[in-house]
Amino acid sequence: MSAGDDHGYSDSGTGRTDDGYSTLGGTRQTRTRFPDGEGGDGYGGSRRPARSSRSLVMVVGVVVLLIAAIAFANMGGGGNDGASSGGNGGGNKAGAAPTAATGTKPVTGKNGSIPSGFAHDEQGAQSAASNFAVALGSVDMFKKDSRHAILEAVYTTEAAAKLRDPQDAAYSGDFLAKLGLDANGNAPQGSTFVSRTIPVGTKVESFGGDTATVAVWYTGLIGMSGPGSTDPVSTTWKTWTVELRWTANGWRATSDSQKDGPAPVPGDVAASSSDEISKAVEEYGGFTYAR
Repeated sequence: MSAGDDHGYSDSGTGRTDDGYSTLGGTRQTRTRFPDGEGGDGYGGSRRPARSSRSLVMVVGVVVLLIAAIAFANMGGGGNDGASSGGNGGGNKAGAAPTAATGTKPVTGKNGSIPSGFAHDEQGAQSAASNFAVALGSVDMFKKDSRHAILEAVYTTEAAAKLRDPQDAAYSGDFLAKLGLDANGNAPQGSTFVSRTIPVGTKVESFGGDTATVAVWYTGLIGMSGPGSTDPVSTTWKTWTVELRWTANGWRATSDSQKDGPAPVPGDVAASSSDEISKAVEEYGGFTYAR
């Protein structure tokens, strides 16, 4: 699973492409204006009359109540565990899952570099799918040994066995060279190859106890950051749908597919320099995702 056609990557599901290649392979700032007392408005405007102590107490009280409400909601207050599609006050369409986190704690186990031990329920299936998407969209997929380890951790034994040889053929030396990587999947000295998947949300298409179909909407980063790169890091938006089965080792993928979007309108944040991107990739780690 890799990110995007613009870099020559296939869009169909992992293990279901014509060449066997795995397809999952700026924020705006908001100013918050606080009470100024006798000072100006903080934005170069005219000076305003001093606020009374009573007004200040009211503002602080509202802020405290808001923080308490958010904390209560995140703790699962009100008797709603967040797993049900209903009971959300009518704020979502019927059958739609809540957009907020459910509060279920992330797992502590690991299967190699991939989190493991997700619950045998809808939440666990969504969490597993999200973390599988992250693994399949990582730079480790471009290196043979780590790719094999990811396949074993994500797919059932049967599915992994069928994918191994086709994917090795797809990640050929010629293919890696087109991305600026050497035969072992390494970037040139002084450059950083970027491939990341960042889940935005999940949706259960179907759930049958020991089987589940989960769609993961994600944004991805893909490209080479470094001097002279002809394939700069860019973003993409995809939806990856995976068929999962409960096994002795927990949730495992049996098959998957992928399509473009939904994609938002690009923002107006200026693109960062190659050095800034390389530094960010080295300094900012990923997450364990839990629904």
